[in-house]
Amino acid sequence: MAQRYFELTEDMTSPDRWLLGDPVDEQGCEVRTRQFMSGESIRFDGRLRVPIYHPGTPLDFTRVDPGAIPVVTEKVARILTELAPGDVQLFPVEVESRPETYFLVNVARLVKCIDDEASAEVQYWKPEDGRPEKVGQYRDVYGMRIDSSLVAGAKVFRPWGWRVALIVAEDVKEALECTGATGLDFTEVTGPGPQRVEPQPLARLHAEGLRQVDAAREAFWRTLGELEEAAIVPIVPAGPEWPGQRQAWRVIHRAGRRLLLVTDGLSDPFAGQAAASVGFGLELAIETDEPVEDAQESWLLVVLQRVANEVAEHERVREAALKGQLTMEVSGRGMPESLVTPEGRVGVLLGLESSTLPRHLATPAGEVRLVTVKALLPSELAYRVQHGKQGREELARRFAEKGEAHLSGASRRAVV
Repeated sequence: MAQRYFELTEDMTSPDRWLLGDPVDEQGCEVRTRQFMSGESIRFDGRLRVPIYHPGTPLDFTRVDPGAIPVVTEKVARILTELAPGDVQLFPVEVESRPETYFLVNVARLVKCIDDEASAEVQYWKPEDGRPEKVGQYRDVYGMRIDSSLVAGAKVFRPWGWRVALIVAEDVKEALECTGATGLDFTEVTGPGPQRVEPQPLARLHAEGLRQVDAAREAFWRTLGELEEAAIVPIVPAGPEWPGQRQAWRVIHRAGRRLLLVTDGLSDPFAGQAAASVGFGLELAIETDEPVEDAQESWLLVVLQRVANEVAEHERVREAALKGQLTMEVSGRGMPESLVTPEGRVGVLLGLESSTLPRHLATPAGEVRLVTVKALLPSELAYRVQHGKQGREELARRFAEKGEAHLSGASRRAVV
């Protein structure tokens, strides 16, 4: 009987689950863990620490960075090392404020095994896409199926060309489930796959969906103020992909000489899917009443871009942002000194209510949440960390007392 394999992802159904941030090293510098996505053994010296973006129920299996690097408890680590000792490496990691031992998992096995024909749809990077280093690799894989005859005994591995996926053999799945570990979600990638969608009609449907959502968003942006005609579009998109595989930001001039910057594309329909959708279901907005000479060169746009990267990378961040308020941190590189913590970070509070910005916008595919982004001063971030959820609620109350709660500024006074 052929071995069965499963994609291991994070269970996002818990309403009070915690959210973990990207790992940092002993100097407090963010470690971009792409090296842990190589599918090969690596060497990393020193201790790692993982901050908690959002306190909540701790899980035995949580993903960080691009939503694909597992941070696990000792009981999960034990199963992985017992059943797949040659496939994984474990690096001790301190999870902020938690006494338990945690490990960051590096999957050190890469297997070329994706079955293109059995998968719902696969797309490859092409020379005209402008990413020569990725030509020939998978750009998107929908409804993935693998050819188990090509796995050659691996128990835990990443598929070649689509390293965001983490695949485990059936006995590993069953052993993990027997421990009662939390945070695990399994999807079988062997056996019959979903019905394959023909690419030509799919491409036409997607193009029409993009056209409709573009028109709806632009009409909405114009209700908020004077919309600059030209969008800010990177020559080469950076960071994780957005749903429609395009990135843009819009600039809106508002009453009272305020400047509003918004993402324009996080609610695009997903590329490669026939069904209409609102993408991630949100767009981000940051507004200031301080003078800005050039929106495209402003620190406000940098903050918005960095927050958008986190939203695009982390499903858990998106889920929290859609449900309510969320505090997180981004790199403070190039930010005004008044906003940067001693650790080189900038705190932001997402989802504050505004009396002048609607909470939602309508598109043909459904309602999209407009999530405000407020840059915090270091003392405000420290207050939030010290007092937890109550601290966030108190900050929101004090911001509201000051007037426009969601406004960001580098020269304002702290409320704590």
